[in-house]
Amino acid sequence: MPFTRLDEKHKRSIRKLISPDRFSDGESHCNLHARDQSFHPPCPPDAVVWPKTAEEVSQILAYANTHGIPIVGWGSGSSLEGNPIPVCGGVILDFSEMNQILDIREADFQVVVQPGLVYQDLNHALRHTGLFFPPDPGARATIGGMIANNASGTRTVYYGSTKDYVLRLKVVMANGDIVEIGGRSAKSSSGYNLNQLFIGSEGTLGIIVEATLRLTGTPEDFSAVIATFPSVESAGKAVFEIRRSGLSPAALELLGPECIELFNIQADLGLTVSPTLFIEFHGASKAYMAEMIDICRMICEENGSEQFEAGLGRQERDRLFEARHDLGEMIVRNHPGCAILVMDVAVPPSAYPEMIGFARREIAKSGLTGYVFSHAGDGNLHLNIAGETGNTDHWQVIDAMVLRIVNNALSLGGTATGEHGVGIGKRKFMEAEHGRSLELMKRIKNLFDPKGILNPGKIFPEDP
Repeated sequence: MPFTRLDEKHKRSIRKLISPDRFSDGESHCNLHARDQSFHPPCPPDAVVWPKTAEEVSQILAYANTHGIPIVGWGSGSSLEGNPIPVCGGVILDFSEMNQILDIREADFQVVVQPGLVYQDLNHALRHTGLFFPPDPGARATIGGMIANNASGTRTVYYGSTKDYVLRLKVVMANGDIVEIGGRSAKSSSGYNLNQLFIGSEGTLGIIVEATLRLTGTPEDFSAVIATFPSVESAGKAVFEIRRSGLSPAALELLGPECIELFNIQADLGLTVSPTLFIEFHGASKAYMAEMIDICRMICEENGSEQFEAGLGRQERDRLFEARHDLGEMIVRNHPGCAILVMDVAVPPSAYPEMIGFARREIAKSGLTGYVFSHAGDGNLHLNIAGETGNTDHWQVIDAMVLRIVNNALSLGGTATGEHGVGIGKRKFMEAEHGRSLELMKRIKNLFDPKGILNPGKIFPEDP
């Protein structure tokens, strides 16, 4: 579908809908919104708007829908599959001015927020309540972006992903209508679960302008564990056995030796360079966690663990997980002159050891430098591959390897993307993963956004 580019008439009309200082078609602002943290090439929008209210978003969408102008929501630009890149131009809605906590309802374990609020800032504001919002993707992601991408992270194995914490949404539809979906009760069997349609839709069905989130209690105590293994396969088997045993780690991360070596160089952690599990338990008492750790130690040793270190203090635990969250930036710094392909897949727990072994063999065969790490507890595998900028041969090898890795994940009953979303990079796998149900998704998209103005070029393979 052809879209309208903004001419001066359209720019004047949009400026009238908001304060003029919150509209920009300047090169610097447009270039800052041309790319996210992925390797995908930049595409600048025609203009950037910073709305402050749902009503402003409504007016802008109504105008854009009438004139066929693409609209893309923007949180912090931390996504990894080109999800907010405006590949068809149009208007970026930057939600950094809509970043308020509207209501904290401690007695209900709920909070009402605007979409531009960064989740770390939310948890900082909640610290005195004894409550927190558990999804933790690591980057300074906004709540709106997390909902649009169904973000998860290191604690998903225990607490779940963003979809498990969204109770109610206020959404602006493509034609400008403002609708409220979901409710504040802990559960409901009333009608269709429309929340789940918008969660993970990457802004292709509507623009989220407010969210009521479920919170949970801050754990009384924690204990962290490091376990090293002779191979990623043995570590992967330990992950499966830990989950099968009924243990409930709050975090269960597997990192390849190349990641540990990078930690030692850039964060001075002094760890043994070997495939390593970072494990964390949350609980109400030290006695409970000691029992869990004893069982975890036995499982790890039965699967060949060479070193098991438990009872790490808060300072050491924070250093480990800070390094884990900073791993992507460490990889970039370690490869000047390279672009880094960041990808993820996810498979059922029983297939995880096979999947991680396959991925490492593919990297070794390619002759490229790759880093393998994962949210192992939920079978979510991440790969960061370094390719020389402008080296066509490198990128042909990388593209072929990505194809084999994703197809292997699908053959094991997994998914092309566990938490990064479809965006640009995973569109080509949608038909293979979803089959005939992809047609249902297209019909939903056409129902909600018949002119296709909302984040065009994402999710569906044949989009521009």
